[in-house]
Order: sequence, then structure tokens, then C-alpha cells
Amino acid sequence: MTHVTTNPTRETSVISAMLDAEAARHGDRTLIVFDSGDTWSYSETRRRARRKAAALGRLGVKKGDAVLVWLPSGPTIFTLHLALSYLGAIFVPLNLALKGSVLQHVVSNSGANLVICHADLVDRLAAIDTCKLDSMVVVGGPRDLSEKTPALRELPELALASDDEDFVDGLAQPWEPHGIFYTSGTTGPSKGVICPHVHTAVMSRHALRFLVESDRFMINMPYFHLAGALVPFAVIERGASMSMITRFRTQTFWDDVRRTESTVCYILDSIRTFLMKQPPDARDRDNPMRVVVQQPLSHDSLEFADRFGLTVYTQWDMTELLPVIMSEAIGGPRPPAKGYCGKAGELSPRSELRIVDDHDCEVPDGQIGELIVRCEQPWVISPGYWGNPEATARSWRSGWFHTGDLFRKDSEGNFYYVDRTKDSIRRRGENVSSSEVEADVLGHPDVHLAAAIAVPSEHSEDEVMVVVKAKPDRSVDPAELFEFLVPRMPHYMLPRFIRVVEEFAMTETIKIRKNVLRDEGVTPDTWDRERAGIVVKAQRIGER
Repeated sequence: MTHVTTNPTRETSVISAMLDAEAARHGDRTLIVFDSGDTWSYSETRRRARRKAAALGRLGVKKGDAVLVWLPSGPTIFTLHLALSYLGAIFVPLNLALKGSVLQHVVSNSGANLVICHADLVDRLAAIDTCKLDSMVVVGGPRDLSEKTPALRELPELALASDDEDFVDGLAQPWEPHGIFYTSGTTGPSKGVICPHVHTAVMSRHALRFLVESDRFMINMPYFHLAGALVPFAVIERGASMSMITRFRTQTFWDDVRRTESTVCYILDSIRTFLMKQPPDARDRDNPMRVVVQQPLSHDSLEFADRFGLTVYTQWDMTELLPVIMSEAIGGPRPPAKGYCGKAGELSPRSELRIVDDHDCEVPDGQIGELIVRCEQPWVISPGYWGNPEATARSWRSGWFHTGDLFRKDSEGNFYYVDRTKDSIRRRGENVSSSEVEADVLGHPDVHLAAAIAVPSEHSEDEVMVVVKAKPDRSVDPAELFEFLVPRMPHYMLPRFIRVVEEFAMTETIKIRKNVLRDEGVTPDTWDRERAGIVVKAQRIGER
């Protein structure tokens, strides 16, 4: 039988066209509930978005323009996303933590002429070269930058207001970008992932596969991440509703869930940890939440599900890529093995997955390799990185998208995440996962932060090096830390080098800059187990 792929349409892919269609069907049904308590219906949301589009049009925004949006989660950033879609312009949200050279890079790479930013952030623009930017709309209060940034025309928040819906509809097409989302990397400048409408529509369709019309999805991830901005696609398509909280707060999370009557959300591992550390409460199961998508899956996912009375799923995806690996509901007597992500999803359009070696040759089940993916329909996988053809060519070589993530697959088709390729260490014929090394090191009671990196070996391949920071009022002795790790790690994972630092160089999104540690390498203050006379040997199984 010949498989037929249905071409995407505006009504099923373009967020503004979807809103037009669903507002006609659902009218006064609630679409979104905000942290403030404000509630908008489908019709009210459409009216506000079209008026915002008219205001942006008067500012000169037109089809194909990239517009920087530097705002916290809330009504304004949500409405701007929809309004830019009506114009056929491109929504480019910025991480609220950006500053200095990272902000400079994103502003320059975007090529944008207009930035819409919160008043508390505008001083950061004064410290950088604003490149092609010539206009700025300030939201949340006045801030005169005329003397600091004379090249920028400063406009008040009122410039985003309109009483009519008279604008030129850009009639955005499914393959055109609705957004550019900058990923934060630890090995180089952030890359702007081009996200066509159909890419995000298909991604949301599968990522939120549990969503039904009666659900309310809580957007508890920042809207400047695609994990936040993809939610309206699935919600609007299914006639459901959503809520948006300004930020996650451990102490009030379940109260927020109850107040907004939210039934589905994403839960990151860090969020789960915070929630599980809260003292048990008689109201723990008294909440409307029925499904959470937890990434990555944790060792206590079953306890989490039982404590709060909900169902846990997991999956694997990227900003560039829909969740091609998805799990069933997590259950059974114990959670799946570490790194479990699920099986290849039954997707439409269909995708192919392979786990390959350095030469793109498929490896046998059980072996570790890089996951590569391709899709039968164009534009479902991101077409590339904005203004970065070199990075695009590297990732999309040979007709496959190279994820940069290491996986293994068992004989039953289960996929297990191992590590990032750049964070993998090859030692004596073994692939060592830096995340697994770090997890064991962080188990030491005196260690606050840890990073595992590869350093060159005088023998062959790599040596494992661990860099640690002690907890406040604690100290770390490298030799004692090594002895702590011996019973906890395979011999080939045990670090040869251990270095203790006062502080780490961090990214704007609070990730350790491993590229800095790699460049510094083995420093004079680094402990070396071979210099200490410690010999590590593999256990000979079966020998006495």
C-alpha cells in the first residue's frame, strides 16, 4: 500500500489562522487564564491579537521581519506572538538572563530592527552595540535611553495599543517561520533555531498528545522557550484551554494548579526535585492535575505520580525536532532504567530514526551512538539555524538531522539517552557519559557543583577529569572524593584528574561553561591519581 502524506494547510499549521477558525467555533469559551486572574475567551484573544497586529503594522512591521521580544511570561508576550503571526513576521523571544556578549551575539545574529523589551531590561542594551536595531518599545514603565543609545528611537508602551483591527494580513504559510528560538550552548555562541509554523504545530500535536478538549495546560515554562510558545498550537487546535504562570514557585505551585484548574503540564527534573522535597501535605492529591510530561525521567517518578495522584509520561525532543521518542504511561513495580525515553513514536508525518557511529554507519542494538533523524515531510524538522549556514550544514549533513545526542536502543526498541556527543568522553575503548560521572560526584556530601570533561591522554583517547565546587562552609579533598567514587563507578569512569575551584564560569542560563574548563585543561593545582600512586584495574570476572 502506498503511504500518502497530506500537505500542511494554513488552518492546521499557522497559529493565527488556527485562532481565526477556532474562535469562530468556540467564541466565548475560555482560552487562557493568566496569573493575575484575567481570563480571555477565544474571541477576546483573537480581537486583542488582531489589534496588536494593527499597532505593529503602524510601527512598520511587515511580513518576514524578525522582531526581538524581551518580556516575561504574561499577556503581552503571548499576544505579540499571535500578532506577529497575523503579520507574517517572526517572533524572536529573548531569554531574560541575557546580557553582555551573549546578548550582543543574539541581537546581531537576528538582524532585527525593532525590540520590544521590559523597562527593567533596557539598561543592558545600553552596554552593547545594538547593531541594526533602530527602534525600541518599552513595556512596564518609562525609561529614557536617549542619551545612552542615541541610535535607538524609544517608543512608549502605548505604541503597541490599537482600537481597531485594520492591518495587512501577511497570510503566513506553513513553511514560513513563526519564530526563531535561541538555544543556550556551552561550547559556542547560541544558535537561532528557525521554527516554521508546521514544525511547531506538528511538534505540539505529538508533545501534547494527551490533551483533550476538557483539559487546561499550564504554561509553567518561560514563554521565551519553545516549550512555552508551542502550547497554544495544540490547545487551539483541540479547542482546549491553557493557563500561564509568571514563574515557578515551589511553595505555591499546587495552589497555582488548583486556582487555575490546570490539568496538564511539563515537569522538569529540577521542579520535581523541589516538589518532592516539600513536606507531605494532606492536600497533595487534592488537585486537578491529571498528566505531567517529565523530562528527563527520574528514579522516583512512580513515587511522584502516587504522591500527587497523576500520570507521568516522558519523551525526548529538541527545539529543532518534534518528540520522535515517546513513552507510554510510566508504571509497573519500578521505574524504567536510567535514561529511558520511550520508543519511536507513531508519528504523522512519519520519521525515521537511526543510531550511528562517527561515520554515520548504524550501530547494533545495545551500542552507543548518535541519534540522527529524518522526516518524510519538509519543514517538520527545523530547516536550520538563522544566519548560520555552517552550523546548519554540520547538523543536516547526509540528508539526516544530527541531534548531537548519544543514545542506545535495546532489542525491544526502547531508547535510552546517554549524553551529548560533545560531553561524551572516550577512554580506553569505552564511551563515558559525563552526566553519569557528574551524578555520582554530586552524591558526595561536600560537593555543590561538578563538571566532568575529557582531557588529552598521553596513552590514547581521553582521560576523565572532574572539576568541583564545594558547598558553603565545606571543603573537598580530591583523594577522599576519589575513594568515595571507587565503589560507585565502573573502573573506566573513575576520574584520573580532580580539580577544586572556588567558582565556575557560567552561561547566561546558569550552565557550566565546559569549554572554558577544557581550554584550561590540567592546571598546576589539579590532583592526579597516577602521581598519587593510585592504580586502577578492571575486576577480572571469574578469577579468584
